[in-house]
Formats: sequence, structure tokens, C-alpha cells
Amino acid sequence: MVEWITSDGLTPYEEALSFMERRVADISAGHAPECIWLLEHPPLYTAGTSARIEDLTDPDRFPVFETKRGGQYTYHGPGQRVVYVMLDVGRRGHDVRRFVQQLEAWVIAALAEFNVTGHIREGRVGVWVERGDKPRTATGKTAEDKIAAIGIRLRKWISFHGISINVEPDLEHFSGIVPCGITDYGVTSLVDLGLPVTMADLDVALRHSFQTVFGETS
Repeated sequence: MVEWITSDGLTPYEEALSFMERRVADISAGHAPECIWLLEHPPLYTAGTSARIEDLTDPDRFPVFETKRGGQYTYHGPGQRVVYVMLDVGRRGHDVRRFVQQLEAWVIAALAEFNVTGHIREGRVGVWVERGDKPRTATGKTAEDKIAAIGIRLRKWISFHGISINVEPDLEHFSGIVPCGITDYGVTSLVDLGLPVTMADLDVALRHSFQTVFGETS
């Protein structure tokens, strides 16, 4: 069974890291169940293992934390649902690629509950939405914005870090970085798309779609 935790207010990033470190060790040792933790952070930037310093365009704006998760620079802040995923990938097949695909499918299924169609794009990490209301790109393609980021780390086949989904963050805060190293596309949120979705609404959708994708819940 998977334990679900939802934290009110803004959780300091250092506190979240400490919790994940302890929980991953406990899951690995068989002392605690798997865990999904839903929270929000104060404004901050995180750097994954592939982050390039030139993509941190405003280093003095918010605190910057170096992490050992995959990916590049990401923003976290109020109005963004952060989903920390502490699951046993070993007992789920020892297949990291499949696990990441399941995380992507989970986000896409949750978005679908609000009639938002999420897409996975080759060479662009995260979940994207098409923006027919925006001008087409220079190549004539439909504009796209990123609505969710994914970055995980494994220790003894237990995952941590996870997903962030934009509900109603200040999108201007993303301007201090090149999100995930991608310059030709924008960032959006559920509210930016014109949907009056609350954090609680998204949490319900995440719990429902988790069971659909992973086949179990608490």
C-alpha cells in the first residue's frame, strides 16, 4: 500500500530533502510503506545533474539548490503542486524507463480529468500542452507550453524527487532560468489555460489517476 501525505503551507526545500532521504532509507529497509507526498515550496530554483550554469539567468533572484535528480533547472513555488514520489521501482520491474513513462502517463491522466490533453515530446522532458490560441512557431507548428516537469533519482531502486504540475504559480518566476534547458517554448498552468482548478481539485485527480496507472493506492 502507498501512504499519501498532503502538507499545507509552504514546505522548506531542505526539510523536504531530509524527509525524502529518511523515507527512502526506511522503505529500502522494509520499515515504512511507499509514499506520495503532495506539497508546495516557497519560490526557489533547483539544479539537476544536467544543469548548465548559463541556464541560470538570474542567480540572485531566489535560492538555488543543487540536487542529484535527473534533469536541468526547474522552478518551484506557491501555486505549483510538487509531487514527491517515493516508490519501490525494484518490485515494480527494475525498469527505470518504464517507471518514468508511468509518471508521464500519471500526469497526462490527471490533466485529462480537466479536459486538458498533455503530450510527451521527443527531446523535451516533461508534459506539454498545445496552444492553439498562440501564434504558430517559426516553422509553422502549433505553439506548445510546458505544464509539468519530471525529474527523479533512484537509491537502491527506491525513487525520490518526482513531479511538479503548474496549477496557478507566478509564471514570471520561470524567467530566472531556462526551464529544463529549453528556449523555444513557454510555460503554462491550469489557470493560465483558463481553468478554475484548485490545488485540492488536482490532488483528487492525482489520487484517482494514480490508481488507474499504477493499479494501487492507499
